[in-house]
Amino acid sequence: QVQLVESGGGLVQAGGSLRLSCAASGRTFSSYGMGWFRQASEKEREFVAAISGSGGRTSAADSVKGRFTISRDNAKNTGYLQMNSLKPEDTAVYHCAAQMAVSSGTVYYAWWEYASWGQGTQVTVSS
Repeated sequence: QVQLVESGGGLVQAGGSLRLSCAASGRTFSSYGMGWFRQASEKEREFVAAISGSGGRTSAADSVKGRFTISRDNAKNTGYLQMNSLKPEDTAVYHCAAQMAVSSGTVYYAWWEYASWGQGTQVTVSS
């Protein structure tokens, strides 16, 4: 497993942007599929976006498509979530997650498929 540390959260006005980072330990980061999930107060954990180990395949929830972009830099052992056109309903704690992948092109969508989790970073969008 890898250890993950998120950063980049904060308070932003509606329509603004933030970029979250997820720094991973270990030398085999490219062997892991990575995902971002969020959990708002008193709501269930929600899938946001995911990316394959190679970075060649991505997927995003309908609620963030066209606004959020997931990416990764395997040379830096870091994943990213670029969030544009933020809305108050995007307010949540955002967690990155990683899972050893069966292939470089595998994308994982369900939270229970991920073994490694970061501590989370708070994103608050004011109206």
